[in-house]
Amino acid sequence: MNKNSLARSWAIRLPILALALAGLTACTDTVGMSAGTMGGSKVSVSSMQAPPRTLTLALAERRDFAVSTAKAMRARGQRVWCVPFARNASGIDIRGDAREWWGKANGIYDRGNEPQVGAVMAFSATRKNPRGHVAVVSQVLSDREILIDHANWTRNKVSLGMKVIDISDKGDWSRVRVESTPGTLGRPYPVTGFIYPVEG
Repeated sequence: MNKNSLARSWAIRLPILALALAGLTACTDTVGMSAGTMGGSKVSVSSMQAPPRTLTLALAERRDFAVSTAKAMRARGQRVWCVPFARNASGIDIRGDAREWWGKANGIYDRGNEPQVGAVMAFSATRKNPRGHVAVVSQVLSDREILIDHANWTRNKVSLGMKVIDISDKGDWSRVRVESTPGTLGRPYPVTGFIYPVEG
């Protein structure tokens, strides 16, 4: 394919891509471009090999797609929300507010209280954060420390590799602190648990 053909091909695809991305406008159920579903079948986490502690190539590609989608949205003046970012970065195809993800995952995706790379961390809804929040685990540093990738923790921005520590009494990740500013951990946040992507 020569340069002119390639340019024409992208000239046709970009408006279509822009229309598809225009649907990703809220932290609620959105119709828009997702990285694709990983399937609806349930996988037993206990039957899988030990989960990776850092991003695999497939997860890195998903994260890159989620970041580029968010950048395109911001360039068009659209708001970047946590739900479409987490869906694109993880492949977990759940719609609705972040607070609804835990319940909607039941029977479709495995859930638990152990962080795994690629899993979605479901923050509970609070008075200050009534829609909840979702983030994707990008690295497991220790039993009580992880890194996450997510959007709209800081308004309309994507944050990559943000540190989270488990401060729960039982070590079950039900209460965490997030490093919103480098070197500074924020106030405690309740977490419902982790939703695990289906291995494909």
